[in-house]
Amino acid sequence: MENYVPRLREHYDAKVVAKLKEEFEYANPMQIPRLTKIVINMTTKEAVQNVKLLDAARDEISTIAGQRAVITRSRRSIANFKLREGMPLGVRVTLRGARMWEFLDRLISVAIPRIRDFRGINPKAFDGRGNYSLGLTEQIIFPEIDYDKVNKIHGMNIAFVTTATNDEEGRALLRHLGMPFAA
Repeated sequence: MENYVPRLREHYDAKVVAKLKEEFEYANPMQIPRLTKIVINMTTKEAVQNVKLLDAARDEISTIAGQRAVITRSRRSIANFKLREGMPLGVRVTLRGARMWEFLDRLISVAIPRIRDFRGINPKAFDGRGNYSLGLTEQIIFPEIDYDKVNKIHGMNIAFVTTATNDEEGRALLRHLGMPFAA
């Protein structure tokens, strides 16, 4: 299992690197953008009243990611939201290496095509430095989640962190990896 290389990582090494080098005319191979990590975040406002919802959300995110999620807590108190500092709010998992490539492969080839009325993802959700954020409205698009065992539909945010220096390079990297951007 040590020599295992994910399918999408092989595609990146074999084809995407060459396409990006040709497209942007990099002199140094270290300038070629690459994916460093994927952060999956799920926050529920109901967690303030019912902490048990977070356990179910943590189990679902852990199943999707293949790695145990951590509970995120509030940084400060907000009286209008009945929120105190340190209260649990959501769950988060950071993927790197082989798990990151496997998750991205499953997201692109299995989960995104299962979205109802899908016309492509927003190509403008970049942060100015080549990182991309994607919001999903329901976790049941992933085949790992058993629909009958889900007691509440949750949305999630997925952040793709790259070494790209601008949005154009980040968009090209994700497009060559197979991300279905809207025209």
